[in-house]
Amino acid sequence: MLRPLLCSSLFLILAAGSLPAAENTLTDKEREDGWQLLFDGKTTTGWISIKSEPLAVSHVQEDSLNPHPCNYMLVYEKPLTNYVLAMDFKISPKCNSGIFIRTSSLTPRPGRDVGFNGIEIAVDDTKTAGFHDTGAIYDLVQPRVNAMKPAGEWNHIQITSNDNLIEVEVNGLVVSKMNLDEWPTANKRPDGSAHKFDVAYKDHPRKGFIGLQDHGSDCWYRNIKLKLIK
Repeated sequence: MLRPLLCSSLFLILAAGSLPAAENTLTDKEREDGWQLLFDGKTTTGWISIKSEPLAVSHVQEDSLNPHPCNYMLVYEKPLTNYVLAMDFKISPKCNSGIFIRTSSLTPRPGRDVGFNGIEIAVDDTKTAGFHDTGAIYDLVQPRVNAMKPAGEWNHIQITSNDNLIEVEVNGLVVSKMNLDEWPTANKRPDGSAHKFDVAYKDHPRKGFIGLQDHGSDCWYRNIKLKLIK
């Protein structure tokens, strides 16, 4: 009698729609809550190069977006202001990548790469928790812990970009936060220590592009979802 009961329970779970959603899709609840899907799992529709050029479909691999090689980053075509950005990522061994937010211009300043126009969330194959490790707000705020799984395994990251506040969550743990209003001086963190960017982040534009960095290594991003904050 036990086996029929188990089958009945499984049928009820299936009927209730409790199984995980397919990759690169939205659940009904996510749609109701205002989430948008930024990658369909099949094409690069909506994604451009930093030169605003269409991308080759070859960047779609394993139902994921791999920005390598693309000349620095794949960029979502619309600049955004306040939002929650969520996605899964998987990296190759020794990978160095990142997720950019608030990239105010896709044209580099003289002597600078386009990364100086935005804010990067680091994605790297390391085990430490420094300014350049996964979950760090690159070279600005180090994560309280490196919550990333080993290379080759899928991770989940959520980035909240809301006015002066940035928050990064990796695999369910909030690992770094930044209040831009506390950063009035270029090349200096609030504690007075130096960082590499000649930017006073208090005055940095709060609207800009999101991007997936190509830093010479394979990495894969899927289930890229966005919820605007009004």
